[in-house]
Amino acid sequence: MVATREVIIPTGMEILYEKYHYCPGIRIGNTVYVSGQVGRDEKLQVVEGIEEQFIQAFENVNKVLLTAGVTFEDVVEIVTYHVTNPASIPASKPLIIPHLSLFMEVKDRYFIEKYPTWTKVGVTALSDPGLIVEIKCTALR
Repeated sequence: MVATREVIIPTGMEILYEKYHYCPGIRIGNTVYVSGQVGRDEKLQVVEGIEEQFIQAFENVNKVLLTAGVTFEDVVEIVTYHVTNPASIPASKPLIIPHLSLFMEVKDRYFIEKYPTWTKVGVTALSDPGLIVEIKCTALR
């Protein structure tokens, strides 16, 4: 039996599919794949503030999950991309992911006990200036 591919587009995210040609999420069988979500509002404006941007990124993930019929409890894997600014770090200091402890505090508001696997990646830039984190995940229904 071949699994059906279902495109997941929450209300307010239609522009991602129509203009930028990618799906916020796809469900194949019992698996939901959520595209990287960032700290932008429905008008695609970057949210101001570090914690606020983290929260908005998780809320965007939540919209996709709920539209697909799953929740954070169903998430089995997350991958997060964190913008680092190597130019601002002296060569004598190791390159680290900034604001990781604050990000973990926000993450723990969404993942209470059923913790997923988690890969953290430092990057130099995301799709728009001012974005500092991107979150993608996989959930099982």
